[in-house]
Amino acid sequence: MFLVRNALKLPVKILQASTESNKVFSRDVKRWVSPTLKELRRRRQKVGPEPLRPRSSHLEWNYKAEVFAFGSRLNEKFDEKVLRQAFTHRSYIIQEELKQKEVGIEQPDVALLDNREMVQVGEELIAKYLDQYVETFLPKVPLDGRIAVRKYLMSEENLAHISSYIGTKDLILSAEFPVTQSTLSDTFKAVVAALEATDSERANLFVRDFVFTQLNQKDLDEIWVVQNPLQYLQDYCSRNNLGEVEPRLIGECGKNTILAAYHVGIYCNRKLLGTGFGENVDIAIEEAAKDSLRDIFNTQTWRQPIDFHQKLPQTKTPSH
Repeated sequence: MFLVRNALKLPVKILQASTESNKVFSRDVKRWVSPTLKELRRRRQKVGPEPLRPRSSHLEWNYKAEVFAFGSRLNEKFDEKVLRQAFTHRSYIIQEELKQKEVGIEQPDVALLDNREMVQVGEELIAKYLDQYVETFLPKVPLDGRIAVRKYLMSEENLAHISSYIGTKDLILSAEFPVTQSTLSDTFKAVVAALEATDSERANLFVRDFVFTQLNQKDLDEIWVVQNPLQYLQDYCSRNNLGEVEPRLIGECGKNTILAAYHVGIYCNRKLLGTGFGENVDIAIEEAAKDSLRDIFNTQTWRQPIDFHQKLPQTKTPSH
């Protein structure tokens, strides 16, 4: 009798177990979820993307805390008053004065200083520090090459990229939004001037870490483009009494075919300076002259990497 009772209970237990397993593996998604999500997406597409708003328009925005956090992120100590001035542009002060006039204030007083002078000082500091680093770490590059490197590093696009990278975009006080590359670039220059006012040595290292290291992002041949390499090489050898430059054909193959290739070497005082290949002799000579200049000025792609952590032999505080 006992066995019969247990046998009758067994199918009931199996049925309950199967029902519970079905509950576990069922998706349990209501029928109204899919059409609701589709309708919300349709309305979002109809309204369009949300317009850009400045970070300061958010309720939890704390400008003083953000300015303090800016220096902490960079591991630099700024004078808060000077750093606030570095972020304040003239257009913002004019905008605030107009707002005060609209509410009836005849002589508006914003109690803020703009960063126009700091931008000029920062530009001079960046140029001076970059000249020191380029002259120290690229000693064989001539003056026009160093000027080209400095011009690239101080370009508006490059400085604006660095400025945005270190987080100045949300801290800038300007009438325009979103801020332009010119405003970002000027802000970075002002930040360098603000750091210089606190610690000139840290300002020097700041320029090295954020500006001079941008040389890793681009090849020197793309930064400094010599228009006539052979003539430039001849003038250089003539000024330094190295001898007469003579291009010679080393080898050729596929002559008078569409797959022709010529190998040319540049010799000076019976010494091979560089070689180059080309689909005709003129192109091969030009490439050989470029290769010779790279060897002379030590700007090869395979050269020893620049040690950006190395300090200058003598760091001079710029006067302004």
